[in-house]
Amino acid sequence: MKRVAYLVESSLGNYILGQMIVPQIEEGRHGVEVVGMFFIDNNVYLLIKGNPLAERLGKLSKEKQIYLQACDQCTYMRDLAGKLIDEAKIGCFPDFYKAVIDKVDLIITI
Repeated sequence: MKRVAYLVESSLGNYILGQMIVPQIEEGRHGVEVVGMFFIDNNVYLLIKGNPLAERLGKLSKEKQIYLQACDQCTYMRDLAGKLIDEAKIGCFPDFYKAVIDKVDLIITI
């Protein structure tokens, strides 16, 4: 099975993850193994504690060892450090690459 990581940068990130990708992963029908997700720009809000999608992502992170990371600059500019789910790391592109690059076949931008 192919392994992928997602860069979540689109303004449609909430919809694409919440209505398409996350349900498929939860139901075991996504068709690839998801290794990581990197949240950029306003998509860092998707990792806020109490957000239903964030809680689902946190659960998947624990169950399937999916690496979750919020862009450091995006997080700090929005004063969100300390407000993200525990499973989400804060870092920049080199941190994300270090965590996933040797484990994936593709990095997909959504």
